[in-house]
Amino acid sequence: MMADQIQFFFEVLIGGLLSGVMYSLVALGFVLIYKTSGVLNFAQGSMVLFAALTFVQLREKGLPFAVAFLITLILMAVLGITVERTVMRPLLNRSPIVLFLATLGLSYIIEAGAQLIWGTQVHALDLGISDTPIQVGPVSISQFDISAALISGTLVAALVFFFQRTRTGLTFRAVADDPFAALAVGLRLSRIWALVWITAGLIALVAGLLWGARLGVQFSLSLIVLKAFPVLVLGGFDSILGTIVGGLIIGATEKLAEVFVGPLFGGGIETWFAYVVALVFLLIRPTGLFGQKVVERV
Repeated sequence: MMADQIQFFFEVLIGGLLSGVMYSLVALGFVLIYKTSGVLNFAQGSMVLFAALTFVQLREKGLPFAVAFLITLILMAVLGITVERTVMRPLLNRSPIVLFLATLGLSYIIEAGAQLIWGTQVHALDLGISDTPIQVGPVSISQFDISAALISGTLVAALVFFFQRTRTGLTFRAVADDPFAALAVGLRLSRIWALVWITAGLIALVAGLLWGARLGVQFSLSLIVLKAFPVLVLGGFDSILGTIVGGLIIGATEKLAEVFVGPLFGGGIETWFAYVVALVFLLIRPTGLFGQKVVERV
């Protein structure tokens, strides 16, 4: 009996960790833009929805997977550049609340554009990944969860390598650390910020496909970004490593809480338990596990 309970515990834990990797992917889009421009991009969820809707519509029109992916990626790059040049660049020196409200408005505009172009019906998205469970030792794990976690983890690891080891990535970090100093040494901030928004579009596309395959491509898909906020609170709004750790913690704790604590509350606590964890972190460590502390000179 004890062995069965331990096996069940690990099945729940592993399922939560795999979901946490997907949460990290969504949160990564926020971190990239926040690190380089100080903007909390609330439109990231709408970008996820727009990417998923565009891809699934192209697939339903008979285009091969690779062609639909490439066209969607190009459209997301165009969207990212357009947002950066027409909205974010003119508001560059405004206060953070103005920038946040601008991305909030963008969120509704992008969703409305998606509705006008593609309609409002729900679409099923098949990525060709089976959702049947497989046995890993004594533990049963969904094939889709494993595949989605591998895809998400690979993209996150590639971006970590890009930021840590490539010249362009180091340029991004220099802009994040001190944009005025970066500008003084001749770095083209507008080009860097455009590349960041393009990268955010790529992340939105991959996240949209994975979450769309799991939940269906529908307008509530944009709300998946709400799961990114507890991840950001735990890991830190400016830490890529923090998104990984924070995503794993949130994914694991919410699944374990739903299964082992949820029955005491009648179930359904998975939808809000992550925010309880995030609130506790805000009270104890507002900058998150890996976020940089703000030092103000007076």
